[in-house]
Amino acid sequence: MNIALNNERMTVNSLSGAIWRWHFYAGMVFAPFLILLAITGGIYLFKPQVESILYKNYYYVQAEGQKLPASKQFEKVKESHPDGQFTRYKPGVEGNRSSEVGILDGNKSLTVFVNPYNGKIVGELDDTNRFMAQIEKLHGQLMVGKVGDLLIELAVCWGLILLITGMYLRRPKDRKGVFKRLILRQKRGKRAFWRDIHAVTGFLMSLGIVFLILTGLPWTGFWGQQVQKIGTNTGTGILAPVWGEKPKSTEPAKGNVSSISIDEIVRIAESRKLYPGYDVYFPDAPKGVYTVQVFLPKSTDEATLHIDQYNGKVLSDSRYKDYGLLGKAITTGYYLHIGAELGLINQIVGLIICIGIVLIVVTGILMWWKRKPSNKLGAPPQPKNFKMEKGLALIIVIFSIIFPLVGVSLLFVFLLDWLVTRRIHRVKQWIG
Repeated sequence: MNIALNNERMTVNSLSGAIWRWHFYAGMVFAPFLILLAITGGIYLFKPQVESILYKNYYYVQAEGQKLPASKQFEKVKESHPDGQFTRYKPGVEGNRSSEVGILDGNKSLTVFVNPYNGKIVGELDDTNRFMAQIEKLHGQLMVGKVGDLLIELAVCWGLILLITGMYLRRPKDRKGVFKRLILRQKRGKRAFWRDIHAVTGFLMSLGIVFLILTGLPWTGFWGQQVQKIGTNTGTGILAPVWGEKPKSTEPAKGNVSSISIDEIVRIAESRKLYPGYDVYFPDAPKGVYTVQVFLPKSTDEATLHIDQYNGKVLSDSRYKDYGLLGKAITTGYYLHIGAELGLINQIVGLIICIGIVLIVVTGILMWWKRKPSNKLGAPPQPKNFKMEKGLALIIVIFSIIFPLVGVSLLFVFLLDWLVTRRIHRVKQWIG
């Protein structure tokens, strides 16, 4: 019986050692990405407040009399940008807000802010240089497009693995152990103190971090697109006209290729009782359509209209209530993710989780730095006589199927370990 018990302990210790080693490697590689995501995400949560301060002189006007038709406001913009091509129009959300007219002027995408009461231009911004646009690019693509998007997706997936492995390593052995995981042992030295902050923060924030990861993943370039396609093909997702292929305008009558006016599009949008502050996107091709879209403030307000540019017929009208179960879950999750669904409370809770992620990562780095030998990476020792259990192998396979980028990265690490780490003595010594 004692032999069996000792063998069981050896297996558990060996398994914990292997998991600790993976936890360490994943943390070392993806720590910078996770810190960046947490900081940029925490800032983006407060986009409305930040932009209201940064662009106060552009956003707000004195309400006086009747608003000018959109076409009259466009005439004023055309005077200042005679070669500009109209791309977007956004009426003011409230009576004291300016209208926004998007134009493509040369190779620049600009937003021109117009006083809707007198048509005066109150300012303009280059869309690519807006502060929150830069934050969003950092958060979603690392400023490098598709490659950055894939790296972010990979980092987020490994963040989930880090959380799971960390929870396993610090799992309580009994009910009393649960409460011990919530106590900071200040009298056991600095390293134990940082380890407790690392573990306690991870324990308390675990559900919130998982929620942020799962609500952000559906909007990533690879994994997110596959989920969106599954939802569309099964009829449970976001409707295809919202994010997929748009309907097309009818062939115009011969000799008559003029589009209907922006005033008519506004009239149609108002008649459909959309939430104020919708965006009108202009057709980008002869068979293109006007797209009227409501994106904020809440998921239930979301709407997308596609309108024939020649006859004003509404070709599709997609509302949140029309989404399938998966589509509603993805949409509501995203609005919670960016702090919009529940207002200030949503923003504060999101900020706390983001701060928690930074704290977890930073304390993990501090623990490594305090224990690592000089001139070595200081990885946890490789467990002796470790054999991959069938259950663990099955979990790895399932995780790799659900998150293909994780599977590819695991294969790369296994090959690197087999071809380099195990065969080159100096590398093996440096890693530890």
